[in-house]
Amino acid sequence: MALAWALAVLSLLPLLDAQSPECTKFTTVPITNATLDQLTGKWFYIASAFRLVEFRESAKEIQATFFHLLPNHTEDVVLVREYMTIGGKCVYNASYLEVQRENGTLSRNESGKVHTGYLQLTKDPGTFMLAFFPEDVQNMGLSFYSRQPSSSPPHPGLIPGPASATADKPEATPEQLRVFQEAIVCMGMSKSEIMYTDEKKDVCGPLEKQHEEERKKEDVGS
Repeated sequence: MALAWALAVLSLLPLLDAQSPECTKFTTVPITNATLDQLTGKWFYIASAFRLVEFRESAKEIQATFFHLLPNHTEDVVLVREYMTIGGKCVYNASYLEVQRENGTLSRNESGKVHTGYLQLTKDPGTFMLAFFPEDVQNMGLSFYSRQPSSSPPHPGLIPGPASATADKPEATPEQLRVFQEAIVCMGMSKSEIMYTDEKKDVCGPLEKQHEEERKKEDVGS
């Protein structure tokens, strides 16, 4: 059972002007180390809108989700550690995304099927969006992710350690949500199609803390 994030994987879109209501054309751009560094760290799944039934039904089951992204510049892969609250229970999943730099794509092979999607960065480094099937009116979708508003992306070239379970909170400012809602309309969908998560229902904090403690012990023993 996969989160909206895990259902499809990424390729890049151009920078969205957070101040302009004009729609941005979906075009791919190459993935750079700077792009990967901006994505490194802990993120929260805030909201989404999906027309593809498989994606929409899975997204409906998600009560709250956060995940950690850890890119490997040398091997061109991204480790994803995902914590999903579904039906009041915590579901943990770890997987890798493959990076195709020149094509501006990330891919994930799941049960023999390769999923692809589009990463849309905004002027705010504390948010990003994933677009799915943007040219297909029947199946298009868009999901929205945020860091804690006060957090900043890591310095280029530095790979941070695991984020604290209490360091970030799943928050999005009204301005950040406005940018996401405008993007929904630009794609041709309606704001009424948006599904929001509820961080108050998250039960994965203890498991994340346990994993952090286990990694610290491994680091000490190594």
